Amino acid sequence: MVKCLQDLLADARRVNVDSLMAVPLLHPPMQAATLRHHPQQDEGALVAVIEFLTAFALFLIILTAFLSLAQLPLSSNDPRTDLVDRAATESLERLTANEGWFVPELNGNRDVANATSEWHLHTSVELSKGNLQPGLISEGKLDLQRLSALKNITEGAMIQGLGLDDGLNMRLLIRVTDSSVSDREGLILFEGGTTRDSASISSTASRSFTSTGETVQVSVEVHDGGKAPPQLQMTEIFPDPNGGNPEWIELQNPESFAVTLRGWSFLKGGTTATINYLFTEGVIPGNSISILTGSISSQTVANASTVFEMGGSGLLGIGTIDGLSDSNGWVEMSYAYDAESEGSLVQKCIWTPSTGVVGGSSLQWNSSTRGWDLSYSASPGEI
Repeated sequence: MVKCLQDLLADARRVNVDSLMAVPLLHPPMQAATLRHHPQQDEGALVAVIEFLTAFALFLIILTAFLSLAQLPLSSNDPRTDLVDRAATESLERLTANEGWFVPELNGNRDVANATSEWHLHTSVELSKGNLQPGLISEGKLDLQRLSALKNITEGAMIQGLGLDDGLNMRLLIRVTDSSVSDREGLILFEGGTTRDSASISSTASRSFTSTGETVQVSVEVHDGGKAPPQLQMTEIFPDPNGGNPEWIELQNPESFAVTLRGWSFLKGGTTATINYLFTEGVIPGNSISILTGSISSQTVANASTVFEMGGSGLLGIGTIDGLSDSNGWVEMSYAYDAESEGSLVQKCIWTPSTGVVGGSSLQWNSSTRGWDLSYSASPGEI
């Protein structure tokens, strides 16, 4: 293009020089007048031609650049990848743009009149029943109270609140990246959600916040991997109480997000009647302990965050009223998704006379051996 422009300018100069050479030689006065007049006109014409050609060349350069940029791959050209990238960015924006918003439920309906940005002051049960858009920012800063309240949100509620499409899952990581206290650097404040192990596409969006001498990074990873099943674990079973105390089963939620009990079932048998109890509601906060008991009023709870009354179901008893068999019984814990007719076995505990269970003793889960140990120091609500 540059060579063409040079050729055009050269032709223009030749045209003007040739036109000057072609002027007839008149008598001296006329020739002098002509020589004084025509160079000015020709110079103006030459300038006009040069300006026109320069402007035209500039237009061609801009047009060529625009057409070239229009053909550049500004994205992956894969609609699915673009969808995941956009979902990660938008999820992070929703989570870190404001305080969030919560509309509670009242008699099965949205209680819009009591909608609030103070969602972190509600219980895990209330949050599971209402409509939540979580937010972690208050007055332009990362709010530690809201961050702490993430344990009351189920992973499903977080996915819905962030507006992720069906088939997309997420993992949230909040950690200290820089601190005036060296021991806090790298400290994970929250990590929960489904890993991308089975994903074909994933995208991560991050944002950092600085306050009180620390920099905290919030990262949201969105992917198309399958959603991991919720995690619950029986950690201690008390089948033979003394002195009128209740039977109880201790549960632990090892995940950072809350777990809803909907879909979880407990089947017990042995020398007592076989009973299967299916939960349809209830929530256990993240990284917390819960107790199923034959009587809430006489149950020791210690550090348990939630306690569920099971005496009326026949699953657990109190005193001489047995739910669980004293020395020869078993308990199974299963989980079923909403679309499943039967649950999958998650954990089972069996005790026989040879196990040595006596009044006041318990069976405690040993995560190292993946088995049950007999303990003579029952400790409900303590792991």
